[in-house]
Amino acid sequence: MTSDQQMCEDVHHVFQQLTGIGGEIPLHLLWQSPFTLHAKLIDAIRAEADNARAGKRARIVAKMNALLEPTVIAALYEASHAGVKIDLIVRGVCLLKPGVEELSENITVRSIVGRFLEHQRIFYFYANGKEDVFLSSADWMDRNFFRRVEVAFPIRDRRLKRRVIAEGLSVCLGDNQSAWVMQSDGHYRKCRSGKSMRNAQLGLLAKFCF
Repeated sequence: MTSDQQMCEDVHHVFQQLTGIGGEIPLHLLWQSPFTLHAKLIDAIRAEADNARAGKRARIVAKMNALLEPTVIAALYEASHAGVKIDLIVRGVCLLKPGVEELSENITVRSIVGRFLEHQRIFYFYANGKEDVFLSSADWMDRNFFRRVEVAFPIRDRRLKRRVIAEGLSVCLGDNQSAWVMQSDGHYRKCRSGKSMRNAQLGLLAKFCF
């Protein structure tokens, strides 16, 4: 729920579109498929790659249920090659292979399957320190980008943004009990438990985010 006027106008236009017969309606803040979501996401990934090439800090963290769309995967490989640190939390199927030399050395992929079926989709981009955070209904799949109506919306309130980062992303990156980490050959290895792994995970969080 929000009182953000631009966000509310965007939502109104989306429902106006769904109940009418018109085409794309320009939106202020929302990324919407099948119109802008895919292109905006690619732009955000490439912006991080450009920042890395310029010697700036660059970071992507994303949580979703599936990663299959080839153009997004190619953009992530390109960003990794440029030096962007990328952590992906993909609960289910993932076609991207992390840790491949000269391709995805800066990418990690982990799957966490716990007691409850989570449907959080959270996209984080460092964005020159602005730290853009989006919540979305869409997995990174062809059907979500091109054959469904989906939206991603930004978290604009700083306090809420910190909470989403802490509870939705950092907790998952620090998980050493339920996480399975994908290897470069596509196989998953159970994340080691214990104090040493916990300290390593906390060090990862302190070094790269947030």
